[in-house]
Amino acid sequence: MAGENDKLHIRLHVYDTDIPVTIMREDESYCRNAAKLITEKVNMLSERYRTSKSEKEILFMAMLDIAIALEFEKTHNDTEPYNGILTKLTTEIEEALGVNNLSLDKKK
Repeated sequence: MAGENDKLHIRLHVYDTDIPVTIMREDESYCRNAAKLITEKVNMLSERYRTSKSEKEILFMAMLDIAIALEFEKTHNDTEPYNGILTKLTTEIEEALGVNNLSLDKKK
């Protein structure tokens, strides 16, 4: 269980708001980077759509853009399709090297 010493109380600046949060010390850089990403995304969209969109619409556009990028990354970091190929290749290599036979011989 995490102790109180493992927690950190910080203020994150997100767009135009400071938000007090309590986080695990090892998560500080992730939180600060996330706050920076949100701020940069909202600033970029604000500059682009300042005259045609409300602040609320811009905030939702930023959230949607970040969420889409996250979903895209989740689907493209899936290693499951490669696990079967790697298992088959590993088996073929072990058979070619006689690794399975060696491990069986050692047990006798």
